Amino acid sequence: MFAASFPLSVKDLAAAVQIDEDTTAKLLRQLRDRYSCKESGVVLSDIDGSFILMSRPEYAPFVENLSARQRPAPLSPASIETLSIVAYRQPVTRGEIDRIRGVSSDSSIATLTERGLIAEVGRRNSVGRPVLYGTTQQFLMYLGLTSLSDLPPLPESEDE
Repeated sequence: MFAASFPLSVKDLAAAVQIDEDTTAKLLRQLRDRYSCKESGVVLSDIDGSFILMSRPEYAPFVENLSARQRPAPLSPASIETLSIVAYRQPVTRGEIDRIRGVSSDSSIATLTERGLIAEVGRRNSVGRPVLYGTTQQFLMYLGLTSLSDLPPLPESEDE
């Protein structure tokens, strides 16, 4: 799990270590219990039913000081707006995003796809079969969420 930079499902972990899924789930519970104490520098996080070992949030400043990797530039306001639309409206097409924003979202969609925050999740069964976009597990990790249900509710609007 330390070698993975992304969350792994129970099925993927079971296949990797060549044991059954029930045993894998039991071992994951034991790991979660072991790393739940505050003395541990890592925590086993459940991200939408997949698991990843991460440093504890309170140790983030120390990890950042030791990390030599470059941080990507922050998302632009246009990309954040596009990401919000995808998160709340998924699955959604580029055309729907453009209509909501009132401008082209090509650049924002390319940036979000490149960073792994959104991905193609299918195609709409309509003329032209437009691509449908949805958020990824990387999106959940980026925002520190365990599932999409953790997103705050949208305010009610008469313009909806």
